[in-house]
Amino acid sequence: MPTTKKLQDFTQQVRRDILRMVHKVNSGHPGGSLGCAEFFTCLYQEVMEYSTDFKMDGKNEDLFFLSNGHISPVYYSVLAHSGFFPVEELNTFRLIDSRLQGHPTTHEGLPGIRIASGSLGQGMSVALGAAEAKKLNGDDKIVYTLHGDGELQEGQNWEAIMYASGKKVDNLIATIDLNGKQIDGATDDVLPMGSIKAKFEAFGWDVLEVKEGNDIEAILAGLKEAKSLTGKGKPVCILLYTEMGNGVDFMMNTHAWHGKAPNDEQLESALAQNPVTLGDY
Repeated sequence: MPTTKKLQDFTQQVRRDILRMVHKVNSGHPGGSLGCAEFFTCLYQEVMEYSTDFKMDGKNEDLFFLSNGHISPVYYSVLAHSGFFPVEELNTFRLIDSRLQGHPTTHEGLPGIRIASGSLGQGMSVALGAAEAKKLNGDDKIVYTLHGDGELQEGQNWEAIMYASGKKVDNLIATIDLNGKQIDGATDDVLPMGSIKAKFEAFGWDVLEVKEGNDIEAILAGLKEAKSLTGKGKPVCILLYTEMGNGVDFMMNTHAWHGKAPNDEQLESALAQNPVTLGDY
């Protein structure tokens, strides 16, 4: 089992990968990717039970579905360092004919990717299908999802959220990345959603909060607690309070880096704040 230091080192290398990928092609979404680096690291390095001998049906293993697919850089980096495909392939991010598209897709056959998630708001629905299939198959593993808070402004999410509790889909853990920002500004300015916790609870979910969503130990504790709540008749929601652009001082506390790549000087500064740990690709 990895120590906290090993998980922190893993996360730091993931941050370097994110920055270098989007800089190389001057395209991509570093802000949300950086904000979720610790979460992905914990999920794939300690929490989930999976095989890197990738099969689409995912029988007898935990599954993960990324709904806010624009944060693909963090997803690709963690998948690569977890053994799904060669780390060197990160060099091909967003290039023509690459398997590493700007938003994850399935037709390239990239191990680890089970759904296309370019359009927002659909991940919950797909995850519900997978979770119910596991129940029908007598498969006791868990389905995990990640969603952006701004993404919850779309209505299909709430149909799925209502369905999950109504049908007692209790092998599902949905995490909401609560960074309070989206492409056009603060979520409260674009479209206020009130209390997301109260909404999920009103829809019949068990809800827990991880206030320090960029802290390894806090995330692990939250995921452990969430797992303990599965199998009890309710879906589980984790509200993960993160900082967009975490780990890079000039990218934090702003929505400006939602979908903008750093220039050469900015990249140098950002990488200086995140020295090499596992080795660059």
